[in-house]
Amino acid sequence: MSLNFRAPLWYWRGPAPWYFITVPEAECAVLQGVSRTVTYGWGMIPVRVRIGGTEWKTSLFPKEGRYLVPVRAGVRKAEGLEEGDEVAVRLEVSA
Repeated sequence: MSLNFRAPLWYWRGPAPWYFITVPEAECAVLQGVSRTVTYGWGMIPVRVRIGGTEWKTSLFPKEGRYLVPVRAGVRKAEGLEEGDEVAVRLEVSA
């Protein structure tokens, strides 16, 4: 299953700071429908993500009924992304 959406990149300033993109509500509803068959614990969903020309494997983090896409430094640098940028994302859910 694949999903495409646009959402802003944001910075979490917690004890382990990180950048994320929050999956929009409509796409989260689709993900929740398949989560039981693909999750490997704590509601994490394995995915392949594509932003621009960069593709990588990661897991979506569940948070308050939504899912977060973690975006590592190498991806942000390769794609020239800054906090607040509206980002086109493609997710491929792995089984």
